[in-house]
Amino acid sequence: MAENTGKNALWVFAHPRQDSLNAVLRDAGVSELREQGWTVDVGDLYREGFDPVLVDEGGDDVRAEQQRLLAADLLVLQFPLWWYGMPAILKGWIDRVFERGFAYDVVDPATGRSRKYGDGGLARRRALAVVTAGDRPASISPRGISGDLEDIFWPLLHGTFFYTGMDALTPHLVAGVHGASGHDVRVMSDGLRRRLRAVRGEEPIPYLPMTDDHYDHSIALHPHIAAGESGGRAHRVGPLPRA
Repeated sequence: MAENTGKNALWVFAHPRQDSLNAVLRDAGVSELREQGWTVDVGDLYREGFDPVLVDEGGDDVRAEQQRLLAADLLVLQFPLWWYGMPAILKGWIDRVFERGFAYDVVDPATGRSRKYGDGGLARRRALAVVTAGDRPASISPRGISGDLEDIFWPLLHGTFFYTGMDALTPHLVAGVHGASGHDVRVMSDGLRRRLRAVRGEEPIPYLPMTDDHYDHSIALHPHIAAGESGGRAHRVGPLPRA
């Protein structure tokens, strides 16, 4: 396990090809973190042959992945956007590794309640999704045909990262990747490098914690919280910027 320096990262890569733009971005991102003093553990799910099919809980492979995750202060999930979601191998990694009693349904001994939505088995970690998409950048926006970035990734950001206690960072989207020139790839790589230079101090998405101050016993927002708002934007501290 890596020494706890506060700068340990687990970079989980979910793309089948090593000659892809994603591989170039991965190498640039990992290199940048290491240049900034981070220790980076790279998990290449396809190359390592991770079995994504959940049949029975546990297994030596799951325990090994959990130890990698426990050693991390920063989790980076990198994947191409396929049908508005992640590749099946990465979804299966989450299904198997984020087990009950490890990532969720972790009981607080002081209250007897399960720790979740702002707390949980993966608390005190940051999580960043690095995602490539073929669509033009404006298509993934509040008024774009594909929808708002945070709405597309709501299940991952709020339902996985935040649910298990991690600080969810705004996804790093690299759009318009089809037909990218060499110059385009350099610009994309430089953009990711700039983002990662500040990742340790970046403000996470300010989701509301699941407390009685915000939610009633049906786990719906109190009427006075984010009055007039609905959907994901209602579950943030303060308004979501509108385009």
